[in-house]
Order: sequence, then C-alpha cells, then structure tokens
Amino acid sequence: MTKQQTQRVWLITGCSAGFGRELALAALAAGDRVMATARDPRRLGELVAAGGERLRTAPLDVTDSAQVAAAVERTVAEFGRIDVVVNNAGNGSVGAVEEMTMAELRELLDVMFFGAVEVTKAALPHLRAQGSGAIVQISSMGGQLSMPGFGAYCAAKFALEGLSEALAAEVGPLGVRVLIVEPGAFRTEFGGSRMHRSAALDAYAGTVGPTRAAVDAMDGSQPGDPAKAAAAILTALDHPAPPLRLALGGDAVDAIAAHQERLRSELTGWEKLSRSTDLE
Repeated sequence: MTKQQTQRVWLITGCSAGFGRELALAALAAGDRVMATARDPRRLGELVAAGGERLRTAPLDVTDSAQVAAAVERTVAEFGRIDVVVNNAGNGSVGAVEEMTMAELRELLDVMFFGAVEVTKAALPHLRAQGSGAIVQISSMGGQLSMPGFGAYCAAKFALEGLSEALAAEVGPLGVRVLIVEPGAFRTEFGGSRMHRSAALDAYAGTVGPTRAAVDAMDGSQPGDPAKAAAAILTALDHPAPPLRLALGGDAVDAIAAHQERLRSELTGWEKLSRSTDLE
C-alpha cells in the first residue's frame, strides 16, 4: 500500500478561521491530505503554506449548489477519494424569536442546516462507493439545549443533530460513520464579526439583553482552545468505537448534563399523566 493510500483525504468547509482552520492544520500534522474551502480562498494562504502538495483549496459558499458539487468533484479529482467530510461553515446569531425577521431565519438555516445537508448529500455517493468514511457535523452544545436570544442558532443546530442521528443509523451499515461535535465557548470568531444581531425590542431587554451583552463581551475570553478541539476530534475519529456525539469543553459537558437531568426530572414528574393517554 502506497503512502498516499494510507493518507486520509479531508474536505472541510469554513476553513478561513476557527475550527475549520484548526482541523485543516491538525489533519496536515497527521500526514493527511486536505481540500480546504472558504467563500474567499484568498484567506487560506496560511494553510496553503503549511500544506504544500498535501493541500488544495476551493471556493465554497455552501448555499451555492454548483459550488458544493464542484468542491466535492474537485476533491475526488485531486486526491482520488474523500475520507472525512467536515461541515463547519456557519456563523452565530443573537435575537429573540420575535425580533428576528423571517429572512434572517431563512438565511441562517440556509448556511448552517441546508448547506451542511447539501455538502453531506454530495459526498455520500463517494463514501458509499468506497464503503468507508466519516461525516463530521460541527454542531454546538446549542444543538442539545437553547436559551433566550439563541433560538435561531439553536434551531439550526437542533435540526442538524436530528438529521445526523438518522443519517448515522442509515449509513453505519454501509461503512460510513457520523460524528456530531458539540463545542461550548471556544476562541473562534463566534462572538465577533461572524455574529449576526437582530434589531432589539425593549420588551426583551430583561431576557435577551443579558445574552446580547455576553455575546458582545465574549470574543477573546472564551475558555476553549480550538487547536485542542481539533485534536480531540481526530482522537474520536481514530477510536475503534467513536461516539455519535462528542461534547467539547467543560462548559459544554456541564450544560448538557444539567439539561439532560432537567429533561429526565420533567419526564418522570409528568409520567403518570403522559401514560394515561394510552388506549386501555
């Protein structure tokens, strides 16, 4: 077996910063080959310098069907296969449900849900044909729980997780794995320029206001290290029995655990009434 045959081939969306950039660097450090994509590939100069012949770039706006298809086909043409698809492209959003416009909600879902689905669907025929591969969905602890001001963002992540859980059961028997990654707060651009803010209404100053203030102050103060997150994702992918969901960061573990406990308590507390609706 040649060296190229043992190197995984990655297709990663949203590589200009954050998790996408760090995953590309981690894959290169592991000796793998990477198709790094971004809306503007000119922002990928550092990756090009680091990757040499093992890295290629492609323009990819995940809301553009033609670019999605072209990026997948170019990966196969350049490297001969695809082993890991990472759906990372996206941005944050803060605003109460009433504050957001329908256009804002649809735009967010187009990128963070429908875009990820289209990339996944475009790559799946190649993964199925080779009988192996992995799809990494970059979700969030917000894919398990929500809070005031993050309704739109969490709706996209909830949708991605629901689809991905079904997908995992569908493609597992075909040799393809799915890994849903649920980070907490990491030092990416999430709280900065890539955070959309809906116009505020005074009525929600007491509920969404603190969320807006936290978002405005968070950039550069988050506890999570994106490079360590990338290393953890590679560790999970290399494990013979990887999880379906991988929480990243102590804040994510604590928040998800507390949420699951609240769900269990509520289910148990209302169990008698819930069961009373069955036919006798």
